[in-house]
Amino acid sequence: MAEQIIKNNIAEISGKVVSEFTYSHEVYGEGFYSFNVEVPRLSDSFDIIPVMVSERLLDVTTSYVGQYVIAQGQFRSYNKHEDGKSRLLLSVFVREIHIVSEPITGNPNSIFLDGFICKKPIYRKTPLGREITDLLLAVNRPYNKSDYIPAIAWGRNARFAQNLEIGTNLCIWGRIQSRTYQKKAGDDAQVSTRIAYEVSISKMEISKKDEEKQGE
Repeated sequence: MAEQIIKNNIAEISGKVVSEFTYSHEVYGEGFYSFNVEVPRLSDSFDIIPVMVSERLLDVTTSYVGQYVIAQGQFRSYNKHEDGKSRLLLSVFVREIHIVSEPITGNPNSIFLDGFICKKPIYRKTPLGREITDLLLAVNRPYNKSDYIPAIAWGRNARFAQNLEIGTNLCIWGRIQSRTYQKKAGDDAQVSTRIAYEVSISKMEISKKDEEKQGE
């Protein structure tokens, strides 16, 4: 299973560090810290992507703000409980990270996931008529855990994805993106700005394993 997680959840990002380290948690004496990376898009804008790293991979007493990093790992989720509610938080869990002197050329943001649809796909259109299907993918990892990754399909992929059934084994390729949205909180209807993270899908296909099962 440890080898499988490397194959079914592969993320790589590169960009500029834009926040200091924040302590997250400790596992068997190993501390983990989060920070944000500004990852450029092709459209001259950028995504702010949260990264989780072990103190054994980076010196967390040092500030790296303004420096460039290349990070490889998995896109993971965990539930945070606050005010009696549960929120799904996502971040790139780092397996390998490098500090570099300048931005890299090529694709600064890529991800591959092999998982299972765990919620009915939702098809919709934007006010400008663009077709979108929202997906939620469960991706297995060791110790009987799973990561729940939101994803968005566009255009012909959206039309294809809207009819997929819960439990379908789906492979997707794309990039991790951040998106701000407004949320009303409490009876006084106060509006707060939040950031959502998801995978923007560029390519998708039903897993060969799933196709073989359906053909039996």
